[in-house]
Amino acid sequence: MSDAPPFDPAAAHRWFSADCFNRVWTLLEKPDRTPDECERMISLAHASLAHWRERTDCTTRNLSIGYWQLSRVYAVLNQPAPARHYGELCLAVSAEEAPFFLGYAHEALARASRLAGEWAITQEHLTEARRCAASVSDPEERAALEADLAYLAV
Repeated sequence: MSDAPPFDPAAAHRWFSADCFNRVWTLLEKPDRTPDECERMISLAHASLAHWRERTDCTTRNLSIGYWQLSRVYAVLNQPAPARHYGELCLAVSAEEAPFFLGYAHEALARASRLAGEWAITQEHLTEARRCAASVSDPEERAALEADLAYLAV
């Protein structure tokens, strides 16, 4: 008989969803990622979302954040098609979310469209994202969204 405690799948999903998400951020912020780190970043972003989907406390907000992170990862890696795909999923689940999350869904699609050279679509999503940003009541959240939008407007 083993003295190991019983395995708790719920606890594992809680831990892995957060750990993978945070490890993606570490890699996103790294200026000189290796090709292996880029692949690891993709895997971790998918793993984070997969573990969130297994959690009983998963909400559309959690899905919005997970899809947004996947879109950002693919955009940073200059892969507009998957960046758009996850941006569209983000937008679909964010429709009833607070303006901050809806704004970031449009930010993701603006970023993906910009990568694809689709300037009119980029502007449409930037306009919607700015409209949402104007409704964000938390000053820190609004500043973060506006900073990302300003980067895309360049």
